[in-house]
Amino acid sequence: MRAELVPKPYLPEASPRGNPTLGDHADVAGRSDALFVTGLATLFGSYVLLIAGLLVALGSFTSVPDLLRAMHSEEIRYAFWLSMVTCTLSTLFSLWVAIPGGYVLSRFNFPGKSLLDAVLDIPIILPPLVIGLALLILFQTPLGHAVERVVHVTFAKPSIVLAQFTVACAFAIRTMRVAFDQINPRSEHVALTLGCSRSQAFWMVVLPEARRGILTAATLAWARSLGEFGPILVFSGATRLRTEVLPTTVFLELSIGNIEAAAAVSLVMVVAALAVLIVARLFGLRGTGLL
Repeated sequence: MRAELVPKPYLPEASPRGNPTLGDHADVAGRSDALFVTGLATLFGSYVLLIAGLLVALGSFTSVPDLLRAMHSEEIRYAFWLSMVTCTLSTLFSLWVAIPGGYVLSRFNFPGKSLLDAVLDIPIILPPLVIGLALLILFQTPLGHAVERVVHVTFAKPSIVLAQFTVACAFAIRTMRVAFDQINPRSEHVALTLGCSRSQAFWMVVLPEARRGILTAATLAWARSLGEFGPILVFSGATRLRTEVLPTTVFLELSIGNIEAAAAVSLVMVVAALAVLIVARLFGLRGTGLL
């Protein structure tokens, strides 16, 4: 009778100390996990410390009297309010485009979708100065001259909004696409089967569920607009009491060696951006994964 080969069960060998090697492996695995987590925490913590160091350095270089002197300056007050107005307008325009754009990219498949998706990344990856130069050249074309005959854009306040919108809208579209991707299309399909048109299902079902994503997109667009500098410098200029916003104020103050004022204005921008982010998180955006 032929003997059958039956695999023997694995039994851990005894270590020289008389303990099974399985425990030794567990100890090694535990030390390996500890080293892995420590490495992750070190890498992540170093970046967090860098950000904290930047904020501390910025705050330590200025003082309350410097802040008061900066805010009492007519030029800086003008730049502050112009920044608030232009950032708000560019955010509204960004949402006006990002909501339908994100919905189309999330719900529909069409020829050239991948190419369109890549085009939307161009304002994100291009150097800011290149975007400003491209806008400046665009308004030297016949189409740009036609627009200029209706409303003066170049080196005027509308150019600030357009420069901010060009970059911020790309971030808003990306955010809205993620927001619509996270919404289950089942409820929309149910609304369509019950007799709703596509537009009715969008306004009555999809858009209310995307309200947190809309607020996130608005937050990112506003914060991005606030920090925009390169396109504004090239396309709008940095004229005092005309096209000066907070980032260009920092540049102008640094150009004349007034580092204290530049640090004070930078701190104002940090506080404004943090306030917007805190307000957004208070609306419950932490659980969405978008902010």
